Amino acid sequence: MRIGLPGLGATADQVVRQAEQAEADGFTSLWYTSTVAGDPLVPMTLAARATSSIELGTAVLQTYACHPVLQAARTVSAAAAAGTPGRFTLGVGPSHEPFVTGMFGLDYSNPGRHTEEYVQIVASLLAGESAQHDGVEFKVHTPALPLASEAKVSLLVSALAPRLLRVAGTYADGTVLWMANATAVERHVVPRIRKAAADAGRPDPRIVVGLPVSVHDDINEAREVAARLFAVYAQLPNYQRILAYGDVAGPAEAAIVGDEGSVSRQVQALFDAGATDVWAAPFPAGEDGKASRQRTRALLKELAAS
Repeated sequence: MRIGLPGLGATADQVVRQAEQAEADGFTSLWYTSTVAGDPLVPMTLAARATSSIELGTAVLQTYACHPVLQAARTVSAAAAAGTPGRFTLGVGPSHEPFVTGMFGLDYSNPGRHTEEYVQIVASLLAGESAQHDGVEFKVHTPALPLASEAKVSLLVSALAPRLLRVAGTYADGTVLWMANATAVERHVVPRIRKAAADAGRPDPRIVVGLPVSVHDDINEAREVAARLFAVYAQLPNYQRILAYGDVAGPAEAAIVGDEGSVSRQVQALFDAGATDVWAAPFPAGEDGKASRQRTRALLKELAAS
């Protein structure tokens, strides 16, 4: 199974140690949020220099916070500095209205159109081509980026709604998800993104599914913890929709919890539904948080080797 973990580390040494251990344990990827170490491209570059094969991706970098030409250029530069081509994956998404308007003071009235134009520009530049785009949101005329072809950066879109699933299938290499359970993947994500890719003459897209995971014998207790830790996702419309597609009321129900056998079956169900990769975010349950994380990670390591 292609199993990944969240990229973590508050210091450079911690980032490197985690990446080295994850690669040694057989995990296929690490996924860095936009807040890891201030700028995830920096720890990703450090992690790449210390490893040889593990994929390093963003899940995700916000589109509104960075112009698409700069986003592509800085990612290519980081990937080139990493030393091994083809290991960087740029996951991008429009984030959410409270953050974009509240933090950046930007207009969020057309996130679908904004992201579609953004992805088209970034995709062209990552492919080693010039970007010639005259849209409503962006007007860009820039030559090809140096090193783009050699860096071989893959592009994924955080696509939860139908429009962005079409964008992900049409212009990118796939989607990177969060809070989409097996039901949502099978019924909502897979049909839409695969159709878009087929219509565009592209290969089957990657579907990278992220969910919280805890191996714990008391399922109710684990779900109570998940409800507290991931409460914010129940308040955001984009996540409310993907949870509804999965026939669950909130993040606690979407989380993967149970003993080793149950968690293994739930992870397998994601692949059966059409996931190509799973990035599992371990969270602690019970009195001994450290032991809980270790138990979860041990099972994920076992699954990654299967």
